[in-house]
Amino acid sequence: MKSSEPGRGWLLRLVIAFSFTQGAVSMARPAVSYRALALGADARAIGVIAGVYALLPLFAAVPLGRRTDHGRCAPLLPIGVALIATGCALSGTAGSLPAMAAWSGVMGLGHLSFVIGAQSIVARQSAPDEQDRNFGHFTIGASLGQLIGPIAAGLVVSEHDGAMGRTSATALFVSAALTAFSLTSLWRIERRRAGTAGAPGKEAPARKVSVRGILTTRGVASGMFISLAVLSATDILTAYLPVVGEQRGISPAVVGVLLSLRAAATVACRLAITPMIRLMGRTVLMAVSCLGAALLCAGIALPVPAWALGVLLAGLGFCLGVGQPLSMTTVVQAAPEGARSTALALRLTGNRLGQVAAPASAGVLAGLAGTAAPFVMLGGLLLISAAIAVRPLRGRPPADPGRSAPEKRRTEESPASRGTGRPPG
Repeated sequence: MKSSEPGRGWLLRLVIAFSFTQGAVSMARPAVSYRALALGADARAIGVIAGVYALLPLFAAVPLGRRTDHGRCAPLLPIGVALIATGCALSGTAGSLPAMAAWSGVMGLGHLSFVIGAQSIVARQSAPDEQDRNFGHFTIGASLGQLIGPIAAGLVVSEHDGAMGRTSATALFVSAALTAFSLTSLWRIERRRAGTAGAPGKEAPARKVSVRGILTTRGVASGMFISLAVLSATDILTAYLPVVGEQRGISPAVVGVLLSLRAAATVACRLAITPMIRLMGRTVLMAVSCLGAALLCAGIALPVPAWALGVLLAGLGFCLGVGQPLSMTTVVQAAPEGARSTALALRLTGNRLGQVAAPASAGVLAGLAGTAAPFVMLGGLLLISAAIAVRPLRGRPPADPGRSAPEKRRTEESPASRGTGRPPG
């Protein structure tokens, strides 16, 4: 499949739109936490509200993926924008914690719709040897949004003179406007090309591939778990760093800078992802990045000063930048033909399941053992991900009787097996 005609302008426009929507969500999530604190929420309630953000998407992902496998992807993008803007605006007017949780769920549903449509477009319009690069560039949009959003939230939200409730609502209204601005880039994103591999009409019907069949395909489940762990780490950082900051005397503006520093490191990682894959191979890169993220995430639990926290978050952001784009490529290339959007939707379902379970578990842990405990939990989750990522290196199928061990090693360690898109198991 060729994707170079008529150029990669569609990818640039998609990255710009994703930057605005992700920036709005990244601004809204800390603002939701601050507004909930102003309404009297404790750490456990913050965890529940963060979990509800993922609850509605948990049930909607697979039907949306099935629909996308049969038709166009682009219509999901403006639908997602509308839902995100609505969730942000009405969260700003909510006067109770249950109402905030409900509108947070609408925001999450909109984000899911946008992401399923956008990821499916990238998968459909990218050749196999372009997918690592294009998914890496696509996720730069998320990182740019995560870079700008928390800083904007920190600048708008103020805790002086009891103004947190009012200023957090203002941040949510700004988030809604920022989301709507992404519509200016949503033109000519999806191409209609007869005879293109991966076009909707040319793929096998997605309904013939069961969810069980997709999940049991080698590479899909491991890619999903790594993605879940990485996203859970990012999500809990966004939701709980304001709580950590308040307890350690770090102002909302500094917390916003810290979150944006993590996002900037993630952007740097994704710009360098192609040469890192060539150097290390996808499997080793995923394992090393998960291991580094596990150690750094656990380090956040230590009572370190703000500057040291910034160093930890910068390193953590770089390590977390690997998991999402490579897990997308892993799932797309491992999935059965004709069910790739459904496989991406299942990956997002796993992500949302993590976004429900991880914040809820973090809320319980924070209530029992303090706000440092969720970061220790994340360290353990990422450590498991590192073990899963390294499995292909220690669990290769046995060689044919006629092949010697040196021949097997040469085949497994060749540049083709490391850098051309073979998914880890």
